[in-house]
Amino acid sequence: MNQPINYEDKKLTIKQWSVQDRPREKYAKNGALALSDAELIAILLRTGNPNDSAVELAKKLLAQSGNSLSRLSGKSLRELSDVKGIGQAKAISLLSAFELGKRMRAEKVEECLQIRSSTDVVNLMQDKIADLEHEEFWAIYLNQANRILSTVQISRGGISSTPVDTRIVLQQAVLNKATQFVLCHNHPSGSVKPSRSDIQLTERLQRAAEVMDLVLVDHLIIHRDDYYSFAEDGRL
Repeated sequence: MNQPINYEDKKLTIKQWSVQDRPREKYAKNGALALSDAELIAILLRTGNPNDSAVELAKKLLAQSGNSLSRLSGKSLRELSDVKGIGQAKAISLLSAFELGKRMRAEKVEECLQIRSSTDVVNLMQDKIADLEHEEFWAIYLNQANRILSTVQISRGGISSTPVDTRIVLQQAVLNKATQFVLCHNHPSGSVKPSRSDIQLTERLQRAAEVMDLVLVDHLIIHRDDYYSFAEDGRL
């Protein structure tokens, strides 16, 4: 009986692989679930480099990201473009695929149109802001039944802070005829611990909301794999 070929050792191109082992053909015959993460990424890459097939290149990309799709999707266009064998075109293809996945997840959350817990807020906002290299501040406006009326970016700042105008937050609440709202921003540093300014801002907005018969339900700080909730911590 012939010994199975070790593709890693032989460095065969994908075209030299057995038909059933080629990612595209494997997908067509068995569906997406039959493919590994590396094989799915290889389909997007289409080609490798002089030393690696598309699958081998995909494996290296994943290894550099701790075999985490989430970390890989958080890489910048420049970081991916600088990888040998990737370049800008392939990097854009990868990031576009990741972005579509993020939008699809956000769309599913928005379809329910209701915020019942901090988990719902994280599911809605994590793909929007968790991997950003700058801070963004958002507000989610709700009616009395906790249904989403609008999701608004209040401000965009730098690496360590973003300015927030209390008047704009409340003005949007009035324009959307909201009775309550949730605040949300990211910390590019990776720490979700609230800063002194985060705490002061939350207290200021809570007081201002009460004057207008509005309820500040929660304020969340989000990063890639973690979040902090003022409400869960008993601060709201």
